[in-house]
Amino acid sequence: MASAKAVPSQREQSTRSWPALDIAGVDRSDFVLALLDDFAPTAVEEHESSVRAFFSSSQARDAARAALAECYAVQGVDLPDDDWARRSQDNLSPITVGRITILPRPEHPAPAPSTQHPAPSTQSLLTIVIQPSMGFGTGHHATTRLCLMALQTLDVANQRVLDVGTGSGVLALASSYLGARQSLGLDSDPDAIQAARENLVLNPRARNVAFEVADVVSASLPEADIVTANLTGALLARAAQMLVAATSRNGALILSGLLAHERADVLAQFIGLEPAWEESQDEWLGLVLRARHRS
Repeated sequence: MASAKAVPSQREQSTRSWPALDIAGVDRSDFVLALLDDFAPTAVEEHESSVRAFFSSSQARDAARAALAECYAVQGVDLPDDDWARRSQDNLSPITVGRITILPRPEHPAPAPSTQHPAPSTQSLLTIVIQPSMGFGTGHHATTRLCLMALQTLDVANQRVLDVGTGSGVLALASSYLGARQSLGLDSDPDAIQAARENLVLNPRARNVAFEVADVVSASLPEADIVTANLTGALLARAAQMLVAATSRNGALILSGLLAHERADVLAQFIGLEPAWEESQDEWLGLVLRARHRS
């Protein structure tokens, strides 16, 4: 999904309120998420028949409310920043994808490996702490899980990794734990970069990891052996040329944040690359693209 947006530093003293939109009568949350993409929500909470979306400004929230009001019962609310983080910590449980376990706080016990994505018996589990923040990236959203799965299909050891739309920094941190020589996370949101840097402090085993503010759609990206981009289908299509250029000749490009019905249109923009791995969860796709080899 779109990159995670984070609560400001000094969370315990924060007084910021986040504009949010409560959407009721939801029978397909993936459809609502696709509609919300145009308004750049910073976070989404999915419930049984409703969705709460957070935005960086009241203007974006109000625009989304006007667009969705024809189909759903919608109501605008403003929620304290610290309240969101506290409730998230209370509700989030650890999650394990392959060798990697994501903890919402350091003292939380790690779960046993899931039967769906068991950890290899010959390799140690890797535990990463990601504080709940205003957005995806804790590992609980399908697109983040898919990226974590994709990373573990690759030989990350001694590779340069570029995480475009890093959000909470979870993929850059995971790359470091998997042996990357260096990991750089980029995000256009300064709050996201601040949260990623705070998460870096919570993970002292991570080495050679940096986070920088950058316009991930129009900026020139540095070259890397492995590039990850967990954005949206529309953003992936717009940034395709830059993402391809940033991927080294024999490198791999990990994509997620696109829905199954967007697959053909998005992949058509990644000229010269083809899928080498693909997985789906809850109608979201994760892909590893590599250079197309001519026979």
